[in-house]
Amino acid sequence: MGAGDVSKRILLGRKLRSSQLGETLLPKRIALPVFASDALSSVAYAPDEVFIMLALAGASAYVWSWKIAIAVALVMTAVIASYRQNVHAYPSGGGDYEVATVNLGRTAGMTVASALLVDYVLTVAVSISSGAQYAAGAVPALAGHEATVASAAVLLLAAMNLRGIRESGTFFAFPTYAFMLAILGMCAFGFLRLAMGDLPDVESAALTITPDPDVGDVDSLTTLGLLFLLARAFSSGCAALTGVEAISNGVPAFRRPKSKNAATTLLLLGLIAITMMVSIIVLAKQMGLRYVDPHHLDQLSRDGEPLTDAYDQNPVIAQIADAVFSDFAPGFYFVVTVTGVILVLAANTAFNGFPVLGSILAKDGLAPRALGSRGDRLAYSNGIVFLAVMAVALILAFDAQVTRLIQLYIVGVFVSFNLSQLGMIRHWTRHLATETDPAERRRMQRSRVINGIGLTFTAVVLVIVLITKFLAGAWIAILAMVFFFLIMRGIRRHYDSVEEELAAVDQDKVMPTRVHAIVLVSKLHKPTLRAMAFAKATRPNVLEGVHVSTSSEESGRLLEEWDERNIDVPLKVLYSPYRELIRPIVDYATEIRAANPRGVVAVYIPEYVVGRWWEQLLHNQTALRLKGRLLFTPGVMVTSVPYQLRSSEIARERELRDDLRVRPGDLRRGNVSDRGDDRQVPR
Repeated sequence: MGAGDVSKRILLGRKLRSSQLGETLLPKRIALPVFASDALSSVAYAPDEVFIMLALAGASAYVWSWKIAIAVALVMTAVIASYRQNVHAYPSGGGDYEVATVNLGRTAGMTVASALLVDYVLTVAVSISSGAQYAAGAVPALAGHEATVASAAVLLLAAMNLRGIRESGTFFAFPTYAFMLAILGMCAFGFLRLAMGDLPDVESAALTITPDPDVGDVDSLTTLGLLFLLARAFSSGCAALTGVEAISNGVPAFRRPKSKNAATTLLLLGLIAITMMVSIIVLAKQMGLRYVDPHHLDQLSRDGEPLTDAYDQNPVIAQIADAVFSDFAPGFYFVVTVTGVILVLAANTAFNGFPVLGSILAKDGLAPRALGSRGDRLAYSNGIVFLAVMAVALILAFDAQVTRLIQLYIVGVFVSFNLSQLGMIRHWTRHLATETDPAERRRMQRSRVINGIGLTFTAVVLVIVLITKFLAGAWIAILAMVFFFLIMRGIRRHYDSVEEELAAVDQDKVMPTRVHAIVLVSKLHKPTLRAMAFAKATRPNVLEGVHVSTSSEESGRLLEEWDERNIDVPLKVLYSPYRELIRPIVDYATEIRAANPRGVVAVYIPEYVVGRWWEQLLHNQTALRLKGRLLFTPGVMVTSVPYQLRSSEIARERELRDDLRVRPGDLRRGNVSDRGDDRQVPR
C-alpha cells in the first residue's frame, strides 16, 4: 500500500463494497441529528435577527416579537405538513427538484435545483461563520481570524462526511441531542421561574435603545412603515425554516420504510424547532432583552450615556442562559458551548443534502457525471468536496461576517418551497382525474389542500423576503441562482450534443482502406523492439519506425545499429533543427492522413512501467504530451506499448497483498472460509 493509500485509509477508513450500501442507511434516531441540525440550529440566530429588525424602531417594538414568532411558527407548520406529503409521493430523494421537474417541466426543475444549490452553500457558510464568531468570542486569540477558523471547520466537516453518512451521523448525534436538551431545558426552567415569579432580567435589560433616525420610534411610524418593519422582522425570523427541505432530499438514506421514517423525522423536527424558537423569543421579551445590530451598538445607552467601546453584546441565547442559570454556572456554560458546536455542525445537513442532489442532477445530465459517483465509503465524495470548496470561497470572500451573509440567505429555499408546493398541487390534480376510489380521492384532496395552504404561506414569505432583502444583498443570491441555472442548461446541451454525435450509424462499420503504422524510436532497446513486434502482429499495410533527430551524432549511431541488427522495418528520420520532439511527429502523421483520407494512421509509443510514484516523474513525460496532441488529430490512433521495469513488481505485489488481505467482516459476508486458508497475505 502506497503512501497515498495509507493517508486515504487513515482519513476515510476502509473501502466499502457496493453491496454494503444497506449498512449505511440511517435509523430515525440518527437521521434526526443528520438532517435536522440545520433547521434546529436556526433558533440560535433567527431570534437575534427578529430583535435586531424590531430594534430599529426602539424597544417598544418588541411587543410584536411574540406575534412574529407565532407567524413564523404557522409558516413552519404549513411547510412541515406540506413536505410530509412530498416524502410520501416522491421518496426517491429528488425532493423539490423531482417534484418541480415531473409536474412543472425541466425549466422549473432547474430553477429549483439552482436555488437549492445556492442555499446549501450558504447554509454551510452562514452556520460555520456563526460558529467561528462564537469561538472568537470565547477565545480572544482567534479574534480577527474568523475566516481561517471557519475554513478549517469546513474542511474538517468535509473529511468527516467523506467517511460515510452513517459514521458522520453517529459522530454528530450527541452534540445535536445535547443542543436540544440544553435549549429545551433552559426554556422549561425559565418558564418555571416565570411561573414562580422570580424570573430575573437579562444583562441588557437596563439599557435603552435609541430608534434608528431613518426609521423613528413605533409611535411615529405610519401604518405602512410599521408593516414594512414587521415584514423585515418576519422575513429574518423565517431563517428558521432553512433546512426543512433537506429531509425530502435525503429519503434514500433512511431505513425502510423510508417514506414513513422520513415523515416521522420531519414531524419531530417541526415540533422541536417551533417549540425552541417561540420559547426563546417569549422568554427574551419577558426578561427585558435589548438587542441591536452588532455594527450599530451606538443605538444602546445606559442612563442616557453611550456605552463604552469595551461593551460586548452577547447573543440572545447566551443572555437568557446567563440569567436563567444565575445560580448554576455549569448550566450557562453547557448551553453556550453546545450552541456554538451546533452552529458548526448545522452545516452537516448541507453536506448530506447537496451531494445527493448533485448525484440526481448528474444522472439527469444537468451536472458533471463525476458528481454521481460514490467514493470508497459509498458517499458522493465529489459533491462533498465541491460543496466544501464553494463554501470556503464564500467565507473568505465575506470574511466570515454573518451579518453580511445572512442577507443572502433564505431566498433560494423559499423559491424551491413555492415551486415544490405548486408542483404537488398539480401532482394531486393529475391523479384525481383518474382515481375512482372514494377513500383515496378524499386523501388526495386533503393533501392538495395542505399543499395549497403551504403554497399560500411560502408565496407570501417569498414576496416579503424579496421586498425587504433584495437591496440588502439578496440580489447576490439571485444572481448566483441564475449562474447555476445557465451552467446546468449548458451542461445538458453539451451532453445532448455529445450523445447525438456519438449515435452509431451504418457508416461506422466501414473498415479503413489502409493502415499506416508508425513505431516511435528514441533508442534501439527492448521497449522499442517490443513495440515493433506488437505493431507487426496487427498486420498494418505499412509499418515503419520514426525517429526525431535533434543530434546528428545520436541519429547516426542509431542508423548504424539499425543496420547492424538487420531490422526488416524501415526507419524514417525526421530532422528537427529547433530540437522539437512532438511537432515533427504530429506534422508527419497529419501528412500521411491527408494523403489517404480514408485510411488510418496508427502510432505506437513504447512506455516504461515503474512502481514508485517518484519514478513516474522521471519517465514518459514526452509520451504523455505527445498523446495529448495526437488525440486532437483526426484519423490518428495512439497505442501505448508498456514495458514493465523491475520496480513495477513492487506495485503489482502491493495490489496483490491488498486484495488478499482478510478484512473485518469478510467471514460474516462469506468472502473467506472459517478455516482461514482461502486468503493468505504474502510476506
